[in-house]
Amino acid sequence: MVFRKLDPELKWYPKISEGSKIESQNIIVEFEGNYKTLLSAERTALNFVQRMSGIATMTSHFVEAIKHTKTKILDTRKTIPGFRALDKYSVKMGGGINHRMGLSDLIMIKDNHIKIAGSITKAVSAVKDKTPSKIKIEVETQNIEDVKEALASGADIIMLDNMTIESMIEAVKIVNKKTALEASGSINLSNIKEVAQTGVDFISVGALTHSVKAFDISQYIL
Repeated sequence: MVFRKLDPELKWYPKISEGSKIESQNIIVEFEGNYKTLLSAERTALNFVQRMSGIATMTSHFVEAIKHTKTKILDTRKTIPGFRALDKYSVKMGGGINHRMGLSDLIMIKDNHIKIAGSITKAVSAVKDKTPSKIKIEVETQNIEDVKEALASGADIIMLDNMTIESMIEAVKIVNKKTALEASGSINLSNIKEVAQTGVDFISVGALTHSVKAFDISQYIL
């Protein structure tokens, strides 16, 4: 897209398919165009592909770490302004699942909403009165009592925010598959296996997009 903005006639020959794993020194793509285009577009094009490949790579590490479980990896809305579609596409290419793209996709009731409403029950009730039934409602919970209240209120998804492993295990038993459970907060590659083994349905990881390391890709002129 970047190169063809400057040279619509640029010839493009991909050497790998989207989402493939590659080794060092692999050629990703070969292309032909005038030197002015190749040099002018180089940095911008690399900025895109290096970030996107970095996100896909990090996502694949998380997915691989819990492949022995049924738990799925979710992204978050912690993306660079203007890059959300690209960031989330990259997560999909790494084997993850996209959480909501925006506020209208899914209602997420967080701690500040609960404080304003007065309780989880009141917050969910207020939202249900004004939301189409096809829009799911997710509630952020801090402890087991919150989980019980969110379940009783009819939440479609319950987020276990920064809970201990022991609390997550208890929450899974209490919910007993009546609704989906999402673990979130302070989750990394060193603890994600333990979190997944609690039996939660999803684990959301903001680091996939807000703390990504760019993949090392270079352009070589022949």
